[in-house]
Amino acid sequence: MIQVQPARLADAAAIHALVTYWADRGDMLHRPIGEIYEAIRDFKVARIDGEIVGCGSLHIMGPDLAEIRSLAVAESAQGRGVGAAIVAACVDDAREFGLERVFALTYRPGFFEKQGFRLANVMEFPQKVWNECVRCPFFTNCKEVAVVLDLRGPDLAVPLA
Repeated sequence: MIQVQPARLADAAAIHALVTYWADRGDMLHRPIGEIYEAIRDFKVARIDGEIVGCGSLHIMGPDLAEIRSLAVAESAQGRGVGAAIVAACVDDAREFGLERVFALTYRPGFFEKQGFRLANVMEFPQKVWNECVRCPFFTNCKEVAVVLDLRGPDLAVPLA
């Protein structure tokens, strides 16, 4: 059974290992361990039999917008609903905060579309582009796809994958 819970400081090394594994393969951006410690309260971890098999964070960008970042699932747990459970937990947090939209930049937009997100233009999120993306080494050659979930309205629930 998958358990998703807020990350603890003791989980930072496991989060870093998961993110580094996928970043080394070119599937996501690297995150220094110090940055993970700084953002530990944003992170969720997924455990199966006590072992961390996934992580993701909800980074609030402003009064109405947050980004799902650093979503990573161990290869051994792929296809078991771990990523969907983490996204659902992040979306639940976004709803509790009263946010209107949640977005992600991803190489796997199809996964997010299955969670109820739609394709978007990254320029819908200028606070991301001009505060963070502009500093990224891939800024002029970014291959990530923007996706967004609109949380306004009761009929826009995220499907349970």
